[in-house]
Amino acid sequence: MSVPVTVLCGELGAGKTTLLSGLLESTDREIAVLVNDVGAVNVDADLVEARTDLTTGEEVLALENGCICCSLGRELSRSVIQLWKEHDFDYLVVEASGVGEPEPIARQFVRGPAGGPYDLDAVVTVVDARRFYDRFAAGSSDERDDPPIPEPQGPDETGSRPLGDLLLEQVEFCDLLVVNKCDLVSDDERERVVALLETLQPRADVVTTEYGALEPEALLGSERFDLEAAAESAGWKRAIETAAADLDEDDAHEHDADDSAHGHGGGGHGHNHDDHDPGHDEHDHSHGDEHDHGEPHGHSDGDHDHVHPPERYGIEVDTYHRRRPFHPQRLAAFLADLPDALVRAKGLCWIAGRETQAITASYAGSETSLEVTGRWIASFSEERQAQYRRGQPDLAWDEEWGDRETRLALIGRNISMEDLQSRLDDCLLTDEEMEADWTAFENPAPTGMSETVTVSHGGTDS
Repeated sequence: MSVPVTVLCGELGAGKTTLLSGLLESTDREIAVLVNDVGAVNVDADLVEARTDLTTGEEVLALENGCICCSLGRELSRSVIQLWKEHDFDYLVVEASGVGEPEPIARQFVRGPAGGPYDLDAVVTVVDARRFYDRFAAGSSDERDDPPIPEPQGPDETGSRPLGDLLLEQVEFCDLLVVNKCDLVSDDERERVVALLETLQPRADVVTTEYGALEPEALLGSERFDLEAAAESAGWKRAIETAAADLDEDDAHEHDADDSAHGHGGGGHGHNHDDHDPGHDEHDHSHGDEHDHGEPHGHSDGDHDHVHPPERYGIEVDTYHRRRPFHPQRLAAFLADLPDALVRAKGLCWIAGRETQAITASYAGSETSLEVTGRWIASFSEERQAQYRRGQPDLAWDEEWGDRETRLALIGRNISMEDLQSRLDDCLLTDEEMEADWTAFENPAPTGMSETVTVSHGGTDS
């Protein structure tokens, strides 16, 4: 019989180790633990072992000097398989490092060698209520009192990736969100944090706690995990999919006469078949909350007449879709001067001068990363284009530009989405620039696969 596994994620200092230590003290189950730390000394493993009554310590595995989501991935599988062979236990808990990405870890227990003896039960992300509120939920920069963000240590961190981006990835890929350190926020601040988390990750359950106090049943044996659902459940992904589905439904009944506002026809990246005026194309508003919250922070069907938490706290979800490229310099200037009320932005960008590269933009906290995550199908040979298009029969295609497009999800609090969209439109190439030599533009955008450029508030690029 497979051993169930809970993966515990969360930023540095969120309280993962405190939560895990409390779990080990309060349950009668035989639990094995793997603790990962990117530093050379695994302090968390020492703390966990000190809080248990294990006689040998062999059931507490420590992996340090790297991260199990990347450099120590093979070591993770090898270690937990060896643990399963040598010890009898009821459950495995993996505490990831504060800079660990949950999805690669989860995939090792689903599709990797560890998927044989183990069954992934849940991915849990612990959130520091105070820091999350200060970083993302405060209404303006005047309300924020940002504490210093702990710097990751270890050879795998280059410093080029925004830590806020990583934190939101931990939030967006999980089954349970534990809002910890609620004693450090007011009731109103706590509710704002919960409402924003439910918008960022509509599928996950949310529980609030202080000092990591949580009943074992909340973490063990929940059978929450579903890889496909977890991978597709982030609020920004749902916003893009919902907007695209709404457009497809509209297209089934009506074709907008303004089908060539940019002079390049219609089509989207597998979805859209219309191309409207730049100020109005795919301007779809939703509030990111698909459920009634009859239980505190839970998801259940019920009365939908009351005001949902995202609406109550001014949280709004929007999408931005255009079939015209961004001017690289104007886009960089815009990313360096984003509104404080913007919480999250993520999606594909088409940047002039990068006709081959499909670039993913991801904003969180105070920085935006631009990363080459693939190629536009239109950049391949005609033979390969035909092959890809046969495999994606619903892929909308522009006769001149193919599948190139910008499609972003935008999440903000008390923000004017119209103003934000207008500023984005100002970054698009003008008609005159469309006819110019795009390679002549000064262009900070990345070029190589997986290459990343980070734009910080104030305009610092790295």
